[in-house]
Amino acid sequence: MTDTTPDETHRTSYDAALARSAKIEERIAQDPARLRMLTGDRPTGALHIGHYFGTLRNRVRLQDRGVETWVIVADYQVITDRDVVGDIRGSVRELLTDYLAAGLDPERTTIFTHSAVPALNQLMLPFLALVTQPELERNPTVKSELHAAGRSAMGGLMLNYPVHQAADILFCHGDVVPVGKDQLPHVEQTRVIARRFNERFAHGERFFREPAALLSESPTILGLDGDKMSKSRNNTVMLRMTADETSAAIRKAKTDGDRQITFDPEHRPEVSNLLTIAAQASGRAPEAIAEEIGDRGAGTLKVLTAELLNEHLAPLRARRAELEQDPGYLFTVLREGNARANAVADETLDRVREFMGMVY
Repeated sequence: MTDTTPDETHRTSYDAALARSAKIEERIAQDPARLRMLTGDRPTGALHIGHYFGTLRNRVRLQDRGVETWVIVADYQVITDRDVVGDIRGSVRELLTDYLAAGLDPERTTIFTHSAVPALNQLMLPFLALVTQPELERNPTVKSELHAAGRSAMGGLMLNYPVHQAADILFCHGDVVPVGKDQLPHVEQTRVIARRFNERFAHGERFFREPAALLSESPTILGLDGDKMSKSRNNTVMLRMTADETSAAIRKAKTDGDRQITFDPEHRPEVSNLLTIAAQASGRAPEAIAEEIGDRGAGTLKVLTAELLNEHLAPLRARRAELEQDPGYLFTVLREGNARANAVADETLDRVREFMGMVY
C-alpha cells in the first residue's frame, strides 16, 4: 500500500472534479434538458459586477441552453455569521431585481427561499446523521468564513453549513452545481451525503444523485482598491449604479505609476483587474486591450473600462429600472417559485420517510 499526503489527495479529488465538470459541459451540449442545476446566493443586498461576471451571467447561459435551473435565495444562511440580520426582505427584493434584470426567466427558472420550504430544511436531520463533526470542521470554506466573520467560536448553523447546502441541492435532485474551486468542498460533501443515504437508508437504490461541480472558468474580479470585491469595503461597481456613478467609481480605482499598460496579474494586479473587467464586458482578450492602450496610461485605461462596462450593462440596467417600478411582481415571482419548490421538497421528504420507515 502506498501512503498519500493530504496535498496529493486534494489534487486527486480536484482532478476528478475537473473530469466530472468536463463531462457536464459535454452533456449540456448534447442534452441539456436532462440536467437540473441548483445554485444561489445569500440575500445581503444588491449584486456587483463580481457576482455578475463570476456567476450570474453563467447561470443565464445555462438557463438559455436549456438546463433546468433552480436558484435558491438562502435567507437562513444570512444568520450563519452575523448577529444582526438587517432588512432581509429588502435584500431579497434587491437580489430578485438583479436576477431578473440579468436575464433569469421565472418561466424557465425556479427562484425560491430557504425559509419558505420547510421540507427542505427538515432533510437536514437525516443528513446530519450521515456526517461526523471532524468532517464538518475540516471544511475549508466553513473555516475561512468563520475567520472572515471575526468570531472565536463556531455557531451550530455555521458548522452545519455544508449539510444545509447538501439539503439545498438534494431536495430537488440537482445534479449540476456551478461553483468556483473554493466552493468545491461543499459539493464533495454533498456527494458523500447522497452516497451514504443511498447505502444506509435506501438499501442501495440510487435515490439521490451524486451532484457534480461545474467548475467556473470566470476570472476573479478584484475590488477597485485591489482587494477582494465587497460591499462592506465600498470597493465595488454595483449593477444598480448609473453610468455616471460607474465612471466615477472606476476613476478612483487603484493602479500604479507605469504608463505602459500591460496585462500581468501577478505583478500588476490592479491594472490587470481593470483590463479583466474591460475584457469581460467586451468579449476581447485583456492582452489585446492592453496593447491597444499602450503607453497612454491608467487614465485612458479607466475611461475605456468604464465605457465598455457601461455599454455592456446598459440593457440590464434598463430592465432593472423597469422592475424597480413593480416590486409586487418580484414577490409574485418568488411566491410562485416557493410553491414549486415546496411541491418538490414535500415529495422528496415523503420518499425519505418511506425509506427510513417513518410513515405511520
